[in-house]
Amino acid sequence: MTIRRAQPGDEGALALVGAATFLESYAGVVDGQGIIRHCEERHTAQAYGAALDDPEQALWLACVEPGAAPVGYLHLAPPSLPVDTGPGDIEIKRIYVLARMHGTGLGRQLMETAIEYARMSGKQNLLLGVYKGNAKALAFYGRAGFEALGERSFDVGGSVYCDWVMGRAV
Repeated sequence: MTIRRAQPGDEGALALVGAATFLESYAGVVDGQGIIRHCEERHTAQAYGAALDDPEQALWLACVEPGAAPVGYLHLAPPSLPVDTGPGDIEIKRIYVLARMHGTGLGRQLMETAIEYARMSGKQNLLLGVYKGNAKALAFYGRAGFEALGERSFDVGGSVYCDWVMGRAV
């Protein structure tokens, strides 16, 4: 596996992994039509292209051989969470890994990339939002030192779900 900084031209790979991992994680958990609508709106090549064009956002793409198939990614951005934030904070918008790659250490490597980038950027805190019903993700973030700071509502294709807002010092 390789992890590299995403660049223009990676929009399609990011969109594919984004939609696939969202479907894997939430099929049978949240409304199916909502998942489809959410992916059609938020996991598009255009959405990822806009993120890649924004100098305040940073994305990494994880790939495996043969052929550098995309299997995960990390997306960092200025925080947009309902907790007090400041210039020392950065948000993990997404840290997605295909289920087939769980247990390989890829998620941990992406988290280490996020922590390293935050430190190098002079940030003090990593923040994120995670669905309260996503036990695997909650366990992963707990092992990485994240603690609950608050809650937020999150719209998935017209249905509203409750997330934990979590954070940790870098």
